[in-house]
Amino acid sequence: MEEAIHHEASLAIGSDHPALAGHFPGMPVVPGVLVLDRVVAMAEARLGAPLEIAGLLHAKFLAPLHPGEQAHCSLDIERARLRFRVERGGRLIAQGAFTLAAERSS
Repeated sequence: MEEAIHHEASLAIGSDHPALAGHFPGMPVVPGVLVLDRVVAMAEARLGAPLEIAGLLHAKFLAPLHPGEQAHCSLDIERARLRFRVERGGRLIAQGAFTLAAERSS
């Protein structure tokens, strides 16, 4: 990919999502892996094609996302990187970067 792509979208996980069962009883928290999955899905939707994830460079979760909460996700896709930031009410709650396979269809 030669041209950088910036994309912004909202992110919310409903309280009925199956990944929330048991995570955690009485105080549900959206699992970080589900947030990461949604970030990749948003990038694929923006590109109109599946991404081949080569790895997760880093991910930092600074605050929990609770079911039903609205968050804002910013994505930057450039070369072989997908960088993301997730914020709720202007507060950073997660950030990180994936490496993408060098060869991919656009």
